[in-house]
Amino acid sequence: MNEKKRRGAAPAAIEETEGQLEGRNALQEALKSGRTVDKVFIADGEIDRALQRLAAEAKQAGAVIVPVDRRKLDAMSFTRAHQGVIALAAAHSYYSIDDILQEAADRGETPLIVICDELSDPHNLGAILRSAECAGAHGVIIPKRRSVGLTATVAKASAGAVEYMKVARVTNISAAIAELKEKGVWVFGTAAEGSIPMYQADLTGPTAIVIGNEGVGMSQLVRKSCDVMVHIPMRGKISSLNASAAASILLYEALRQRLG
Repeated sequence: MNEKKRRGAAPAAIEETEGQLEGRNALQEALKSGRTVDKVFIADGEIDRALQRLAAEAKQAGAVIVPVDRRKLDAMSFTRAHQGVIALAAAHSYYSIDDILQEAADRGETPLIVICDELSDPHNLGAILRSAECAGAHGVIIPKRRSVGLTATVAKASAGAVEYMKVARVTNISAAIAELKEKGVWVFGTAAEGSIPMYQADLTGPTAIVIGNEGVGMSQLVRKSCDVMVHIPMRGKISSLNASAAASILLYEALRQRLG
C-alpha cells in the first residue's frame, strides 16, 4: 500500500455551484431582480426580525423555507459568511455579446464593456461586477475555461451586482474581441508597459476594457488582439494593482470622460 493510501487521500474539493446564494444581501437582491429561488435554508431558531422578513418574502415568491442547524449552514457555505441563510436558486443565465450591446442601445448609451481574461479569483470577479454595475457598464465578458464563473463567492463579493449585470461567457476571448471590433467597439488592453497612460485614451466611444489574469496578466494572443494598450500611472514603490482595483480605476475614468 502506498503512503498516500495508508494515510488516507485528501477529500476532493467540492466545486461551487452557481445556483447557491449566501448571505442576506445576496438573497435580497436575487428576489428584487425576480430570479427564481427554489429553497432557502435558514438557521433554526433564528429570531432576527430582518432575516425572518426576508424568509417570508422568499416564501411568498415561491421558495421552500427549511430551518436547519447552523452547523449544517457552516458545512454548506463556501463564503464562510452566510449570515444565517443560504438559498438555492436557478443558475444565472449567461448572455451573448449582442445582448450586452443591445443593453447599451436600450439605454441610449455608448457601450462600455469589461473583458476578463482568465481571472481565477472569485473575489476579483465579484468586485469587478460591482464596480462595473456602479459605473454604468453594460456587460462583462468572461471565458468558459480557466476562469471562475458566477458562483456564490462571486455573488457575495459583487454585493448583489451579479443580479443586474449582463455576463457573457464565451469560448474564446480573442474571438470575442474580434466580434466586438467588427461591431465598432474599440478594445483597450491594460498592462504596466502600455503605450499610453489611461488619461490619454479616448474612452467616450464604444469601449471594451480588458483586465488580465491576476498572476500573468493578459495572454499574448489577447494582447495582440487589442487596439491599444494603456497603463495606469503609478507613483508608489510597487508597480502593479489588484485586477479589480485596476478595473475600477479604468471604469471610472471612462465614466468621468463620458460625464464631460
